Amino acid sequence: MVILGASGDLTKRKLIPALNQLHRQGLLPERYAVLGCGRSGFSSEKFRESFKNDKEDGPVPDDDFLKKLHYVSFNTNDPKEYAFLADELKKLHSQLDIPENRIFYMATPPSLYHIIPEGLSCAGLNVEAENCWLRVVVEKPFGSDLQSAQKLNKVLQDFFSEDQIFRIDHYLGKESVQNIMVTRFANGIFEPLWNRNYIHHVEITSAEKQGVGRRGEYYDTAGALRDMVQNHLLQIVAIIGMEPPAVNSPDAIRNEILKVLQALKAVDIKNIGDQVIRGQYLESSFNGATNKAYRHEEHVSKDSRTETYVAMKLFIENWRWGGVPFYIRTGKRLPTDVTEAVIHFKPTPHKLYCFSENELNHDNQLVIRIQPDEGILFKFGMKIPGLGFRVQQVNMDFHYSDLGEQVMLDAYQRLLLDCMNNDATLYTRADAVEEAWRFIDPVIKFWNEHPDYPLHGYPSGTWGPKLADDLIEGDNLTWRYPCKNLANDGIYCEL
Repeated sequence: MVILGASGDLTKRKLIPALNQLHRQGLLPERYAVLGCGRSGFSSEKFRESFKNDKEDGPVPDDDFLKKLHYVSFNTNDPKEYAFLADELKKLHSQLDIPENRIFYMATPPSLYHIIPEGLSCAGLNVEAENCWLRVVVEKPFGSDLQSAQKLNKVLQDFFSEDQIFRIDHYLGKESVQNIMVTRFANGIFEPLWNRNYIHHVEITSAEKQGVGRRGEYYDTAGALRDMVQNHLLQIVAIIGMEPPAVNSPDAIRNEILKVLQALKAVDIKNIGDQVIRGQYLESSFNGATNKAYRHEEHVSKDSRTETYVAMKLFIENWRWGGVPFYIRTGKRLPTDVTEAVIHFKPTPHKLYCFSENELNHDNQLVIRIQPDEGILFKFGMKIPGLGFRVQQVNMDFHYSDLGEQVMLDAYQRLLLDCMNNDATLYTRADAVEEAWRFIDPVIKFWNEHPDYPLHGYPSGTWGPKLADDLIEGDNLTWRYPCKNLANDGIYCEL
């Protein structure tokens, strides 16, 4: 496995810890090598030492795993210098007596995504050896709009075939995201109800308690729509909305995901305020601490109009979902860290037994908790003991933590292992990337052309702009608040 950009943050925080855990669990072959590449003047020994001394990013890797790590230094910006990489790979294959099966992991800034394939080609590293395989893993962002995504796909496909390209989205590696498909297609009780006849609306939330931190320079050019909605959340929408595949194969599943993205109804730009709300977090005191405003974060413009919050109402135009709204929201500096999907079922046609008048969201709900405390929760009405027929909502739930000793792979462990096993089910295909951008692009274009369009401020620690509550249609219905006593109260203003 060749990691390009091996001295970067992603390698330290995610890739090496994930590979170390796979090694510990005996899921890697007996003979293999991890070759780090970059411009840093490391030796292999110094590369190994950097993980021994850096205890902030998790447990120190095992000694026998560290012996598998190697490093080669060259200018990754210069395609001609990839000959140094080719020479180092020849040495490793010879020394370890292993076949020329290779994974090239692009853990670099996106600015190198157009250079690395050319460099690998110049060194002859984009050609599979006889009876061996080759794969290249690309981290998001997959472009910044439709045009750049198409350009990136063309560059990659000029040097590699599509079945060699693995576009990684770590959200899809989470057990609970994969379990959405199992919940639907392995149980006879859900699929008959999974349509416009029984589902009132679908709600997807991805909330982060933290601000942008050290990512201000990147985030101020991206924003929540590009950073979260275009990839992570639209992929979850597609998995919830997809038709049952004919067979359990990567292409069959990804074909159905593509069909959902193709069926997304274009946002009505003339009435965009009825479908899309954007916001930016303000300074506030929360949990005893004062959190600064987004505009005061490091490397963020003092007059930035980048959104740190997006709420959107969208529709899938097909027979299964016609007329059913999907509500998605994501934001930073919200009250808690949580990602979940909520299926809201339609109420009974005749209300024989009623909940209290002011109770919100008393419909039957299937809550799929993606993180943290992964699991599934079903909410339904139950009679309160005593006289009369007073009804309250109760829960029936399952948590993955209840499995006890069962080993759960984290997202990067699962996805890296899938790549090694040539299973692309949880990786994003080129056509799906472009369809997602095709849906998002008009919103980005509108915001760029109308810089004075409302950007709503919300205090850190609240659930975003109050106006977003109005997106959800229906009596006594609003967003589900995953925390107790954290309804959307606070002071709101417009930036």
